[in-house]
Amino acid sequence: MNLRFNLEDISQLIIGAFALCVPICFSQEAWNIAETLPELNLILLAILTIFFLSFYVYGSIFQSNIKSRFLVFLFRIIIAYLITMLVVALTLFALHKLPIFTDILLSIKRVIVISMPASIGAIIVDGLDKE
Repeated sequence: MNLRFNLEDISQLIIGAFALCVPICFSQEAWNIAETLPELNLILLAILTIFFLSFYVYGSIFQSNIKSRFLVFLFRIIIAYLITMLVVALTLFALHKLPIFTDILLSIKRVIVISMPASIGAIIVDGLDKE
């Protein structure tokens, strides 16, 4: 199993994240949920996202074998989430729905809310050629 992280992996994460974030980024429901979501729920949403990413990476990409590759496992989860958040932020910014200069908290909330489904799309596309 090839565990290197290269440009192909990055492009797969970007395309997977973009495929699921675009329809959600156009949704006013997602914008409103982010506005009204309490911080505790936002933290729970981020934790759930990381849990589901970890679960998929563990079972599908690493095939339940991370003993000697734990740091690579963690890196893959963190980089997938960060790339997804960047794709979501850029998409929201392009739609003029990321008030980064006027309301940083709302911007962060929107990115976290939309990153949940987008990150799952990203990691699934990344994992398609790993088996």
